[in-house]
Amino acid sequence: MDVAALEERLRRLEDKEAIAELIATYGPLVDGGAADDVAAQWTEDGVYDVDEITMNGRDEIRSMVRSKNHQGWIAGGCAHFLGPVKITATGDEAVAVCHSLMIVNRGGDFEKDPEFVVRRATAHHFELVRGSDGWLVAKRTSRVLDGRAEAPALLVKGAHGKRA
Repeated sequence: MDVAALEERLRRLEDKEAIAELIATYGPLVDGGAADDVAAQWTEDGVYDVDEITMNGRDEIRSMVRSKNHQGWIAGGCAHFLGPVKITATGDEAVAVCHSLMIVNRGGDFEKDPEFVVRRATAHHFELVRGSDGWLVAKRTSRVLDGRAEAPALLVKGAHGKRA
């Protein structure tokens, strides 16, 4: 194998690692209420399309993290777990797909008997672009896995490296 081929192979591996790290960082940032850091994961005009809301641009994503509803989840105790992630990167564009679980405290006594439950299981489809600052989310589509055909279809498209 020549040096150019090795360099290309290394770049693909580095790209996948950077994308996986970006996606893995979402949970700790959103659960920590770090609105600016969460918004910075998207391009300026990036889209975050969740079942009940579509956010366009960093300002709307930042507002979601700062919202009364989201702050209530944080105050009550919640954790977003994403991954593992399947990534298909081609040049400066990539598609990634993963599941997530949102775990919330249902009000149990933290000292004696905490009660954490899975609030939702979600399918996530990411369309990413490489910019001057590295990889960013251009579009994230998230659908709860509640039996509707849309969520599994997102998973299959992403697993095959196809856009939503």
